[in-house]
Amino acid sequence: MDTLKMPGARAFASVRGSWIAPVLALTLSACAIQKPVNVSNEAQLTPPTPSATALLQLPPPQKKIVAAVYGFRDETGQYKPSPSSAFSTAVTQGAASMLMKALKDSGWYIPVEREGLQSLLTERRVLRAVDEGAQNSGGVPNLLPASIILEGGVIAYDTNTRTGGLGAKFLGIGMTTQYSVDQVTISLRAVDVASGAILDSVSTTKTIFSYEIHPSYFRFVNYYDLLEIEGGYTHNEPAQLAVKEAIDAAVMHLTVQGIKNNLWRLKNPADWNSALIQRYVTAENNEVTTVTPRQAVTTDAAATPVQTQ
Repeated sequence: MDTLKMPGARAFASVRGSWIAPVLALTLSACAIQKPVNVSNEAQLTPPTPSATALLQLPPPQKKIVAAVYGFRDETGQYKPSPSSAFSTAVTQGAASMLMKALKDSGWYIPVEREGLQSLLTERRVLRAVDEGAQNSGGVPNLLPASIILEGGVIAYDTNTRTGGLGAKFLGIGMTTQYSVDQVTISLRAVDVASGAILDSVSTTKTIFSYEIHPSYFRFVNYYDLLEIEGGYTHNEPAQLAVKEAIDAAVMHLTVQGIKNNLWRLKNPADWNSALIQRYVTAENNEVTTVTPRQAVTTDAAATPVQTQ
């Protein structure tokens, strides 16, 4: 073999180079399969968004509002890009459940079940049949009627509204970064059950930020062998958390807007001057979100304040 005819130092370099590659490959493989520090195998509660935290801190209402949600649909009609999936939608289909939780957490609303109304009515028929055979039965109470209906949905999902990147290399050491920004928009409106009038409407937008960091390094360890190392880190903000935060913000703004328009009232009127409420009033005035104020009804049946429980 030609290797045996080389001088001793060169033969040693060749032998050394023959085991560097396998050892380096095993080392990198071991590093690649290591679980990141912040990843847990246990199921956890969904982390609260800043808007969800604000909902929990809302001052109490004079009376709670009974609200019904029949659906909160994905109106974007967008799907994930191929080859990821040609049939999976780009945004979550569980926005109605997120809205119900936001209403419940706020302490201002009593959400009633309407999305699964058929299942509820079936169980009520079963309960009524059981009560008919029992003695001294008080019967099945009536369902709680709603004062308002909350309508709306995910009306827009725009991808790559902003993209960019930066890279540099010097003496075999390099670093490149890329980022992209998506945007999801939520529309929410409150409809008076008695008159059918739209009491208030609000639209909120949440950006989804994703970025990638890609470092690289290469060097000739000897005349024949080249050492090259590459790494990477990608962070993609979950789209469902962005939708949840937009919904939480929409409920918060809708509640504050209703207080401002005397649709519902605070238990303590002095809470209107609290820092939390004034922060959202200022955001509305600065057009951080697009709010459509309630228009005066010109018909004989003027809109009246919503009846609360």
